[in-house]
Amino acid sequence: MRKWIFISLLILGCEASLLAQQAVLKGRVIEAVSNDPMPFVNVIVSGTSVGAVTDDGGNFQINGLKPGFVRVQASFIGYHSALSSEIEISNAKAAFVEIRMEKRDAEIEEVTVSVSPFRKTEESPVSLKTIGIAEIEKSPGANRDISKVIQSYAGVLSSPSFRNDIIIRGGGPSESRFYLDGVEVPNINHFATQGASGGAVGILNADLIREVNYYSGAFPSDRGNALSGVFEFAQVDGNADKMKFKGSLGASEVSATVDGPLSDKTTFIVSARRSYLKFLFTALKLPFLPTFNDMQFKVKTRFDAKNELTFIGLGAIDQNELNLDIKNPDDQQKYILSQLPTNNQWSYTLGAVYKHFREKSYQTMVVSRSQLSNTATKYFDNDETSPNNKILDYTSQEAENKIRFENNMRMDGFKANIGANIDFVRYSNATLQKRFYDGNIQNVNYDTKLNLMKYGLFGQISHEFLAERLTLSAGFRMDANNYSSGMNNPLKQFSPRASASYQLSPEWSLNLNSGRYFQLPAYTTLGYQQNNQFVNKDNLKYISVDHFIGGLEFKPATAMQFSLEGFLKNYRDYPFSVNDQISLANKGADYGVIGDEEVTSTSKGRAFGAEFQARISSAKGYNLNLSYTLVRSEFQDGTGKYIVSAWDSKQILSLTGSAALKKGWQVGTRFRFVGGLPYTPYDLNRSSLISAWNLTGGPYLDYSQLNTKRFGVFHQLDVRVDKAYYLKNMTLKFYLDIQNLYNFQAQSTDIVVRETDANGNFLTTDNGTRYALRSVKNPSGTVLPTIGVQVEF
Repeated sequence: MRKWIFISLLILGCEASLLAQQAVLKGRVIEAVSNDPMPFVNVIVSGTSVGAVTDDGGNFQINGLKPGFVRVQASFIGYHSALSSEIEISNAKAAFVEIRMEKRDAEIEEVTVSVSPFRKTEESPVSLKTIGIAEIEKSPGANRDISKVIQSYAGVLSSPSFRNDIIIRGGGPSESRFYLDGVEVPNINHFATQGASGGAVGILNADLIREVNYYSGAFPSDRGNALSGVFEFAQVDGNADKMKFKGSLGASEVSATVDGPLSDKTTFIVSARRSYLKFLFTALKLPFLPTFNDMQFKVKTRFDAKNELTFIGLGAIDQNELNLDIKNPDDQQKYILSQLPTNNQWSYTLGAVYKHFREKSYQTMVVSRSQLSNTATKYFDNDETSPNNKILDYTSQEAENKIRFENNMRMDGFKANIGANIDFVRYSNATLQKRFYDGNIQNVNYDTKLNLMKYGLFGQISHEFLAERLTLSAGFRMDANNYSSGMNNPLKQFSPRASASYQLSPEWSLNLNSGRYFQLPAYTTLGYQQNNQFVNKDNLKYISVDHFIGGLEFKPATAMQFSLEGFLKNYRDYPFSVNDQISLANKGADYGVIGDEEVTSTSKGRAFGAEFQARISSAKGYNLNLSYTLVRSEFQDGTGKYIVSAWDSKQILSLTGSAALKKGWQVGTRFRFVGGLPYTPYDLNRSSLISAWNLTGGPYLDYSQLNTKRFGVFHQLDVRVDKAYYLKNMTLKFYLDIQNLYNFQAQSTDIVVRETDANGNFLTTDNGTRYALRSVKNPSGTVLPTIGVQVEF
């Protein structure tokens, strides 16, 4: 009680000491291609008449602003009007923003001051969404986890499993790629599923993120190896004036962020987080005890106006233990303890991005290294007293060294980008496991060491016609590697793409895109061995998909956008499981590993549907994001017949809204509705065999009935309340986030456990060859309130 009284007095004292609006915003306007400073540019804070004019060095300063999230508009004759990314300003420290402006191809009579926050590029006039930092910070139900914020956007499946799988427009969870300041990052989630995109909690710290560009199609040619999604995360620069500190206490972790200048030309920002879930889950008597740690940094040096170098880093350490001290565990606890292994995982990405600017072009060189280490051990019934009880011993590492060069040019109204990349990969895997197929036990015992070289060439060119009303763009990629003779010819992976956008009126535009995209199967599949042989080497091909996208866009106001898109995706050469007789497109949204099995590149699939999205982003703090997706997703079974995939949700609805109130208050809500997903029932006849059950400690799916069942619909309401105190020397923030407000219970796969007698002995049938099994309903969902605190000074 005394603690709550102290906190209340502190809040009331802070309220009484609030100062007048004294926030300061500094910035610089530069030419997008040459990086030269732009003097005499008009800049205003979006939604206000407050502004300034840049000096000879392109710098500006605006004083006396109201603290909060703002954008800045810049306008200059002969250039496209520009709008900055969102930035938070406060009384405690001056904030800094950089704005890049591009030349116009055609002469115009007057400068257009208003500019929309909803971005569209020549290469990607469709299927591109930009997510600002305010939305990431205050998204209801997301707890500043970027992977969960993404689930509010059109085409992204929001599953009731509370995982961060990235499933877009009916594609599988392994079909997306992620870039951090231009550096490819293989993993963005803790406890990642190796060979896919999912995990439990996002690694990226929102303190360092400036904005996110999300592509669900129309991928730029310099972003390869993706079938369904590309995510570009842009980080903030460190404060150039003085040191800053920010501490946060969130739903599952405590974090600290420090940034500031290292010299006149160099800034840095670094953060570290550690979870306290292990202590919380122990107190709640949950059967698993996870602990995660992560670190993220950025160091940027501007040598001069024409040369700059950025170093970035991202790393995570994850550990999962089993809570074997639970007395008299219930059925759910028994089931989880029998299924989950102990797991240790760590990953990191280090990258350097060098940019050199010329008058009409700039060159980018990206060098990076990423590594993932994943180990898992499981003993039958968690009995480690005998080596014979070990049913899983898994150790794997993936290391990638990447080099990418790009040359961006502007020539006589044409925008062009050409480049190349080369990757050196080392993959190792030591697996000891027994698997049960068709009544037989298969010994999986191999030690792989795979060295791989991948390379690619790409180019894209764009131009505006008819006084900027028509924009056309065309590009290509070619990728290859030395894994096998079937993959070493880049012409077999020729990936063309084309986009067009026509402005029907100032408010309406018609947008089109078509492209063919390729993705290399997971390293777990390339490196799988039997009898010391790469069994998939002669059968594997690059996975390919053809995209056809068309849409209408309506912008009745600068801060309002309505879009309608139709899409069709045709897949070829998807890996097909030889033993399970299903496409791997149906796998991957679970913990563990995907792809470590014998496959053939023979599966075909298709996904099609339509998306509607309405967005309002008012400078006064009112925001609305409504998305609705109709989607069908189908892949072939072993007979070549198309059946619904595991991601055939039929419809996805997400409505997120927030409003900034007086005195630093903000409220927000998010409602999600997802059609029931297909699922595969258990093969209880196979599972009851003692010889089969003892190999996994759990039941087996009946793939002869693949996705023949369907869960009920899933829906959930999340709400959030924020309160910010912008004081003279610090900023204090508090939030209350409540997930699943009305306690919806989502349907999930039943739990299957072994029957026991009064003494705890397992019951058997058929002369002791089978266990007696029992199915238990397993609804999921609970009201989950979270209180968060942030301090910045």
